Amino acid sequence: MKDEQESSRRSFIKKLTTATAAVAAGSGLLTNQSQAKTFSIQKRLIGNSPNDQVNIALIGAGGMGTQDTITALQVPGVKLVAVCDLYDGRLKDAKTRWGADIFTTRVYKEILNRKDVDAVIIATPDHWHQQISVDAMHAGKHVYCEKPMVHAITEGPAVIKAQKETGMIFQVGSQGVSSLGNEKAHELLKSGAIGELNYAEGFWARRAPLEVWQYPIPEDASPQTVDWETYISNTKKRPFDEKRFFRWRNYTDYGTGMAGDLFVHLFSSLHFITDSVGPNKIYASGGLRFWNDGREVPDVLLGTFDYGKTQAHPAFNLSLRCNFVDGTSGTTYLKLVGSEGSMDITWDKVTLKRNKVLASDDPFYLDKLKKAGSGYAERKKMLPPEEIVYDAEKGYLGGPYDHMNNFFTAIRSKGKVTEDAIFGYRAAAPALLCNDSYYNNSPMFWDPEKMQLIKK
Repeated sequence: MKDEQESSRRSFIKKLTTATAAVAAGSGLLTNQSQAKTFSIQKRLIGNSPNDQVNIALIGAGGMGTQDTITALQVPGVKLVAVCDLYDGRLKDAKTRWGADIFTTRVYKEILNRKDVDAVIIATPDHWHQQISVDAMHAGKHVYCEKPMVHAITEGPAVIKAQKETGMIFQVGSQGVSSLGNEKAHELLKSGAIGELNYAEGFWARRAPLEVWQYPIPEDASPQTVDWETYISNTKKRPFDEKRFFRWRNYTDYGTGMAGDLFVHLFSSLHFITDSVGPNKIYASGGLRFWNDGREVPDVLLGTFDYGKTQAHPAFNLSLRCNFVDGTSGTTYLKLVGSEGSMDITWDKVTLKRNKVLASDDPFYLDKLKKAGSGYAERKKMLPPEEIVYDAEKGYLGGPYDHMNNFFTAIRSKGKVTEDAIFGYRAAAPALLCNDSYYNNSPMFWDPEKMQLIKK
């Protein structure tokens, strides 16, 4: 592997030198040359119009489901025909937004029984992902399921089995996976741009109430407008609680906390970029520091993960953190660090930094070193890293559109998606085990190849 990496590294440096020279010669994209910053535009070609229409239905019409549907309808040839939700207000809003002629229901199986539905978007709370996904595929529907793919580590195999048995297209909705940023980072890593990977980190910061899951509760929320009994039918029975329905991410019966909502995005991108199947060891710590609103999940969470050496990558460590009490309201990013540089990665931008050293050519300085008996004939000095910024072309529709378009393209071509059930489970598993580690106050051990928990 080292010989291949060295060859890739030399190839990358040669390409980098050529590209930088070309930009400097007249592309108009080189700015601030004294700081060695090169800008490169990434492009996504828009395909031809589709040959046939894909009819979709939405199951779970909350904020994420609504946004997923808006994105799906931007893809040519996609039509929404039905919406399911357990709250009447969302069904009413769906008709207002998408037309009075769409079919609405509280019962998801009524959606699956419709012959005019080709595919479903599943954006329910996490505790319903597995069952609806399996039922949908067995009903002959293609599935776009929001992340995390499952609510518990034990649920993944059933979704994988259903995808294999039915042959339906199944895509997990970690929207950034199909982005230009991830694709560029994958290309750069393979070309040796940062040398040999040894460390990665991800960060997510939030502060505003809506961002930290204090979602608004409708004034008419009641057992009459909400099908509470169906909502809790696969988990612990309890009296109607509007917070547990509308702010479900805060409660372990329905959501998967910071790890399942946010870490899973970073796992998905990292695994795509590195061709990894997951970590072997997971450890988490954190706590509830500020949002004492009855939630059962932490608002500060730190995770550390050991990735073993594979044919695809060397051994490396990953550190993830999430802070819902961050006064800076920072943004998410993924950083990969190697022996010769690093990359900061977002869905539409990659910033590559490479360290370099330069021999001193000052005769007086060299003479002084010799007289001092230092033994350094060519004393090196550290210089700022070379920085190259790869930006998406203006008008780029973004990672969520790419991911959804990837789903519909696979349906039409009977092809493959970026994030199928196996990929989705391997991204969800370390996130879910992160929660287990936090609550058990102990490390968790995982076999990412066999997708099995290891008992120590």
